[in-house]
Amino acid sequence: MKAIIDGVRYDTEKAEYLGGNEHGCYPGSGDFSHWSAELYRTPKSHRYFLAGEGGGLTQFACHCADGGSCGGSKIIPIDADEAMRWAEQYLDVEIIEEYFSEMIED
Repeated sequence: MKAIIDGVRYDTEKAEYLGGNEHGCYPGSGDFSHWSAELYRTPKSHRYFLAGEGGGLTQFACHCADGGSCGGSKIIPIDADEAMRWAEQYLDVEIIEEYFSEMIED
């Protein structure tokens, strides 16, 4: 998946994959809150982003022609604090220590 947002290129094929997770029932089940997302970091500028897909009640939803929300997929840029909070919730501690060590207090 690729996107250019505010002049920054985000490309899942070139970025570092940190890990992923999903929530809810499998896609196509009618669960509008289902999502799956992966956390990445760009190789040069080390910007974090989520690449994912989800139902109409998720952050990955898109607007439908009838004015409602439909399932969709997109890239969402996030800052380092948001990335660490997402990683703390969904990824293993080893990943957090590797990518966010300067943000961790003992």
